[in-house]
Parts: sequence; structure tokens; C-alpha cells
Amino acid sequence: MSQSSLTAHPVVRLLYTLTLSLVGGLLFKLLHVPLPWLLGPMTFTLIGSRVVKTVRPSWPGWIRDTALILIGYSIGLTFTMTTLRQIGHQLPTMALMTFILILLCCLLAWMITRLSGLPFPTVLMGSIPGGLTQMVVLAEDTKGIDLTVVAFLQVVRLLMIIFCVPVLVFSPMFGGGSSARAASDTVSAVVEHAATLASTGWGVVALYAVASVAAALLANKIHFPSAYMLGPMIITAILHLAGVEGPALPVWALSAAQVMIGTYVGLLLKPEKLQNKGRVVLLAITSSTLLIASTIGFSYLLTQLHAISSTTAFLSLAPGGMDQMGIIAHEVNADISIVTGYQIFRTWFIYFAIPPLLRLLFRALKRRKVQQQGV
Repeated sequence: MSQSSLTAHPVVRLLYTLTLSLVGGLLFKLLHVPLPWLLGPMTFTLIGSRVVKTVRPSWPGWIRDTALILIGYSIGLTFTMTTLRQIGHQLPTMALMTFILILLCCLLAWMITRLSGLPFPTVLMGSIPGGLTQMVVLAEDTKGIDLTVVAFLQVVRLLMIIFCVPVLVFSPMFGGGSSARAASDTVSAVVEHAATLASTGWGVVALYAVASVAAALLANKIHFPSAYMLGPMIITAILHLAGVEGPALPVWALSAAQVMIGTYVGLLLKPEKLQNKGRVVLLAITSSTLLIASTIGFSYLLTQLHAISSTTAFLSLAPGGMDQMGIIAHEVNADISIVTGYQIFRTWFIYFAIPPLLRLLFRALKRRKVQQQGV
């Protein structure tokens, strides 16, 4: 077998990518970087895929989906009747905060359009924090959208969120995570689940494993947003609320899930396909910074409206994905159910309400452009 055919072998490409990820995770762990097993693989696969040209990285989608199932299960265990009532009580606030956030994203998209000359529909789709995967899929289904720009804006926002949010959460601004360490009853319950592993038995473990995988496949079949996380999360929450005690995942399993997701995100960014890179990068970073700064202000307002910690409020409103915010919330012992509730509400609203609204807006903009050209 020649060297070129060897480096093109799927197993070799997968092992190369895994090596990059593990080296990045270990290095970030030694440097005490927040979320090392998420940020390390993301950084090293992004850089390594462009430095080494002899081997093309490979990271099949099923690996990332497996990670989402693990995270969905872990988050599902945190749901109790108390937290569900609390989420129900906060539904009006969730709707208000989501509406304000989307309006802010529209304003930032308009500013980027005026400064960069990029089409407003493309920039708007790249600016709405609806989850990287969902917005890229939506962009693929919408005519006249530059998919590369959408993906780049979404990934830059995601990277800014993942890098900046942990730093902010562990900073004195949020008590260095100490405010969140007064762990809620929900998180305490998850810790108790770890001690009940011996009593639950392998039958319960098998039940949760089969149910989580089946729910993920079903949710994907009916086109749920973040299906491989939402499906397991919902079925796990139902089983947990029904009194079936499930064991908490070990630390190494959650770390492995972070590696799987970080590697996937690191390979998504393809800056070489972007035109006017410098200007677009600067504008994307600026808009993401403004978005994060605004989220800090909104989170303060949320703590005044409801009796939750500043860390929980910030992670609830941070414009990242459910999986990333869920991982961070788990790391700092924030109230994961509240964080996930806000993130789910925004994701569902954006997934179901935003597409028809965007189509109406794009048609109106197109008619306006045609009328202006006719004049």
C-alpha cells in the first residue's frame, strides 16, 4: 500500500484526528484552561487540519451524535417536579428574553451589512443564535444564502461564546463560580444518583441506554431540533420523573463527550473559503462581543425577576447551543434545568417560528429590491 493511499484510509484519518484532539485536550488540561476537553480538541483540529496537508482529518457525524446522546441523558437526570414548576413559572420571562435577544441580533446583522456590504439575509441567518447545526441546515434550504458566510459567522459566535463564557463564569464578576457552587437541589440529586449505581443494577442502565438511543433516532426522524440531545433528554426526564432512578455519568464519559463535540466544531470552520476575511472576522468578533456584553446586562435583569444565581441567569441567556451551555452549567454546578429550559425555549422558538418569519422578510426585501430597480 502506497503512502498516499495509507494516509487516505478512513481509519488513519480518524486516528489522526483523535490524536490531535487528545493532545489538545491534555495540553489545555495542563494549562488549566476552562473546559479543556472541549476547547483543546476544537483548537487543535482547527489548526492541525490546516498545518498538516498530507492527512485530511475525519470525524464522522455519528461520533458527535453519540456525544449529544450522553449529554442529553446527563441533562435529563436533572429534571424534577420542582424545577419543572420553576420553568413553567418563568415561561413569560423566557419569551420576553428570547424576543429581546432576536431583536438585538437583527440590529447587529443590519450593522454588519452596512459595514461589510454582505447581503442582509445572509448576515441575519448567520447572526441568529439558533444553534450552529440548525442554522446551517436552514441556510441550505433557503435560496440566495451564502452558506460559507452563515457557517463562518455562526462558528465565530460559537467560538466566542465557548471561550468567553467560561472565563466570565469563573471570573470575580460571577463570584468565580462560587455563587453557583451553592448547588441546587436538582444538581445535588444528580450527585446522589452516582451513589445509587450499585442498587440500580445493569437492567436500569440497559433501559436508559436503549431508551436514549431510540428517542434520539425517533427525534431525528421527526426533525426535532438538536434531535440527538433533545430525544434522550426528554425520555430520561420522563423516566426520572416516573421514579426510575438512573445513574449519573462518570466524569470520564462527560469528558469524552466534550472531546467528540469539540473536534466536530473545530473541523466545521473553513476560513479559506471566506472573502474579505479580515473585515468579516473583525465584524463577527465585534458583534459577538456586543452580544455577550448585552447578555450580561440581561442576566442581571433576570436575577432581579427570579430568585436564581447570576451564573445560572447568564448561562440561561448566553447565545450558545444547548449542548455547550449544558456542559458549562454542569462544570460550575449551575441549575442545569433552568439553563436548559431557557436554551430549549429559544431553540424551539427559533427553529419553528423563525424560518417562516425569515421567508416572509426575505420575500418582502426581494419585492422592495425589484420595485427600486423598476424605479
